[in-house]
Formats: sequence, structure tokens, C-alpha cells
Amino acid sequence: MKTRQIGSVAVSAIGLGGMPMSIEGRPDRARSIATIHAALDAGVTLIDTAFGYRLRVDAEPHNELLIAEALRTWSGDRSDVLVATKGGHYRHPYEPTGAWGLAGHPQWLKNCAQASAQALGVEAIGLYYYHRPDPMVNYADSIGALADLLAAGVIRKAGVSNADASQIALAYSILGEDLVAVQNQFSPAFRSTESELELCGDLGLAFLPWSPLGGIGGAGALGSRFAAFGEVARARGVSPQQVALAWELAKGEHVIPIPGSSRPETILDSVAAVDLVLTPEELALLN
Repeated sequence: MKTRQIGSVAVSAIGLGGMPMSIEGRPDRARSIATIHAALDAGVTLIDTAFGYRLRVDAEPHNELLIAEALRTWSGDRSDVLVATKGGHYRHPYEPTGAWGLAGHPQWLKNCAQASAQALGVEAIGLYYYHRPDPMVNYADSIGALADLLAAGVIRKAGVSNADASQIALAYSILGEDLVAVQNQFSPAFRSTESELELCGDLGLAFLPWSPLGGIGGAGALGSRFAAFGEVARARGVSPQQVALAWELAKGEHVIPIPGSSRPETILDSVAAVDLVLTPEELALLN
């Protein structure tokens, strides 16, 4: 598997997003474990999760526990696998199903990180993101909590998610080289964060597109919704999803898509995108 850098750590150029395995419509545990194992067997060394990836009614951090179990039961070498998790965005236990809440208070983020480390079964979290800005809390105060977690050894490196350019710049000014990644939505259907993608390249930060195929509801129809991706896919004899991931990888060596998956066959199709090199003419058409 080709690799890219998150700070000083080399990871697979395609990661695995764990969210579909833990929210509404999630598969049974056996299929989820098989999906994670298939990704690991294919050379994926980056797995993305979050404190909030669970059903509203779940009392436990479903996805973090699931990933920990999959790693424990995998027969391969786990030493090169980076598990990244996030805090500050949670499933609201008292609102209708699907409701999410924001909590950027420093102590809440610190408590979430401790809980995530326990769920993942690690002494320190390799990469920890502030999941989504809380408008009720000063952004610098939330980022300060990441600095405290770094100093305490609870996390090794920090990232921010769903952040605009000014927030990325502020986080970078506070955390310096300990800020290594930004995770924002980016896909053929959602291109408005391309300026943040470019900023990350300038700052030496990894940019990780979440929902890089258009989300759970949009990935399957990608080729029909966006004709150019379907056209290139047919000409190459590959899936439109592979074309979309290859297009994102071509945006820069700092781009690492993290497609969500809940079936072994879909993550294996995604992984194949690292070997699909698009021509300048194809890229111009897709852009």
C-alpha cells in the first residue's frame, strides 16, 4: 500500500472511516469486524473513529470499542496502525434519534479523550481531533484543551475537524508542530473546503476528507449524479468510487481520504484507488 504522512507518521494513503459501522443502519458485529480485518489485511494503517460514533441510545462508545476488538482479534502486526479519534461532538441522549450535540468546553474534551483512550485500550491516543467547533465556547479555549492533553501525554498528536481557514490558522498558532491534521468534508458533491485543503498543503498538515464519496446516502449514486466520474470509470473499467478517491489523492500528497465502509468489498474497492493514476485530461474533466 502506498503511504502518506501525518506529521512524522507514515500511514496508508487511504484510511477507513468507522462511522457507518456504528450509527443507524449499522451492520452486525461480525460483518463490522470482518470489514476492519479486510482493510487491515489490504494494508490500511489508518482507522478513523470518534467518541460520538454510536446510536443515540448507546451507553458505550460503540465504534471505539468495536475497533479495539477488531485490532485485538487481528492476526497481523498492529504496531504500524494509527487509530485516530475525535471529541466534542456527541449523540444527544434525550433528543430524537439522529440528534447531535456540541461540547467544546475544555474539561469536556479532556474527559472525552480519557474515555476514548480507555475504550481503545491505549495508554495514549495517536491522533486526537477536536471534532466540531462549539459556537458557545471560544475556539482558542477548546484548542488549549488539546495542548493540555498533549502535555499530559494523553494524546500524541492533535488535529481539528470541520474547521475553516481561520480556525486552522488559530489552532496552528497554538499547537505548532503538534497540529498534524485537518479532517473536513470534501467530495465530488462537496468542494467548498478546497481552500482549506490548499491551506493544509501550505502549512504541512495532512488533509483528510470525510465522506469522500458523498456520504452514506450518496456514495452508491456517485457515478450517475456526477457524469464525469461515471464516464472516466467506464473508460477505465473501475468503479466511480475509485475514480473519486483517485481524484482526491491527486489534489496533493497531503490528502488522505477516509471513506466509511461497513462491508469488506467496499473498503477493498476503495483501497484499489491508490493504484489508479488519472491523466491530466481526466483530472481536468473531473475538476
